[in-house]
Amino acid sequence: MLKVTPILCRAGVMDNYAYLLVDKSSGIAAILDASEANPIIAECRRQNVKPRYLLVTHHHFDHVDGNEELKKQYHAEIVGASADAYRIAGMDIMLNDGDIFKIGDSKAQIISADGHTLGHILWYFPQDKLLFTGDTLFNLSIGGLFEGTPWQMWKSLQKIKQLPDDVRFYPGHEYTRFGLRSLRGDAGEKYAEKARTRLSEGLPVAPVTLGEEKLCNPYLKVEDFEDFELLFG
Repeated sequence: MLKVTPILCRAGVMDNYAYLLVDKSSGIAAILDASEANPIIAECRRQNVKPRYLLVTHHHFDHVDGNEELKKQYHAEIVGASADAYRIAGMDIMLNDGDIFKIGDSKAQIISADGHTLGHILWYFPQDKLLFTGDTLFNLSIGGLFEGTPWQMWKSLQKIKQLPDDVRFYPGHEYTRFGLRSLRGDAGEKYAEKARTRLSEGLPVAPVTLGEEKLCNPYLKVEDFEDFELLFG
């Protein structure tokens, strides 16, 4: 079982989330998407853990800038996609689509997800029913296409849609507020009420189940690629 702690980074600017993951049975810890070192180090001290791994979804600076300092501090290994190895400094372990990576007894399945960038990966923990989506999927929206095409993003989102509805997902940013105005219907009202309450309390909206997200996120609701393209204006 994994314990997940969101760590807000670049607060009020980019509102990134790094995640401290601790395998409960072994105590082995990892940081996913180390946006900046200081808030991560503070949380590790608070929980008295030393991360063994620095997991990466993609190469953008706001997801990797803390890696170098954390690697020095904890002698942690950087783990990411083979396709990103040439542009993520100091990568120690390179993974490909379908690979399994273990944090103690917790097993992550790597899912390739081109679109936001090329080489972007998702970290899926099927036993815990947890999914870390980086900048592929946000609450009520998706990441912009910096390198990939609409078709690549569409295909990546279809992979997410095929996962069980009770999987809980954690995005790379707190961008929920931007999608709240578009919510409609009973499912949308329920989602909006929960989201506004958590935001007003200074808490992450995540995790939300994929079942909820499939009902409310316009990019997951569309059934064919032609309608998906129209969402890009």
